[in-house]
Amino acid sequence: MSALKFVFSAVILVLNTLLFCASMTPFALIKLLLPFAPVRRATDRVLNFIPQLWISVNNFWLMAVNRSQWQVRGLEGLRPDGWYLVTSNHLSWVDILVLQRVLNRRIPMLKFFLKYELIYVPVLGLAWWALDFPFMRRGGGANARKDLKAAREACEKFRLLPTSVMSFAEGTRFTTAKHADQQSPYQHLLQPKSGGLGMALSTIGELFTGLVDVTLVYPNGTPSFVDAMSGRLGNVVVVVRQQPIPPDLFKNGARQRAQLQSWLDGVWQSKDALIAQIKAAPPNP
Repeated sequence: MSALKFVFSAVILVLNTLLFCASMTPFALIKLLLPFAPVRRATDRVLNFIPQLWISVNNFWLMAVNRSQWQVRGLEGLRPDGWYLVTSNHLSWVDILVLQRVLNRRIPMLKFFLKYELIYVPVLGLAWWALDFPFMRRGGGANARKDLKAAREACEKFRLLPTSVMSFAEGTRFTTAKHADQQSPYQHLLQPKSGGLGMALSTIGELFTGLVDVTLVYPNGTPSFVDAMSGRLGNVVVVVRQQPIPPDLFKNGARQRAQLQSWLDGVWQSKDALIAQIKAAPPNP
């Protein structure tokens, strides 16, 4: 049965993604050839609408093959016409499916900070480029400085339409080995990094409606993407907490970066305590 579910999910996902990218291509070419603000506004509206349909189809197969219980709270007050800075703990590639299912159409489409290498992913790399996802290299050097400039330019383009800038602040998926290697001060989390958030804040910080802090917990164990496609997702707990962003963090300087890191550490301390509370609660019958 799991194999049949996987095939069902895979067929829909592949066809959905190919159709999604094919639909985006003409508008991406117009955006490339006519890089003027009025044209960008028009093409970006379409380019942001198409992924919402793609996410809706993905939500269909995700829920069709999984008999999971979802506990979601904290969605009140979110607006599809706002600008949001979004962060979350990171456990699995499944996190992206979960975030998209919970937040799709409630806030503008999530724009992720991506590792530069992902631009070469067949089909999806082109789509991420067309959607102005910021691509980042790890480490230093001239290429990293060039990518930093490109990422800032991507963030600047977010002024044209309401946008949700998403960053997994931990920078990588949680594992016990990484947790031990970092000597993380948190029980359930890796140490957060403020680089992506700081870039977005220093570029368009005054536009943000606030921070959307998402906490993800998988009570039955962290699933892989294959698990989700095969009906083994397990139960899902999602807690969304909104909070204002201190205006002092909108500036770019050494003092502001230290303040941002301190503020983010506070968010992570609260998140760590929340995860411990969720894990300690008795399971739903």
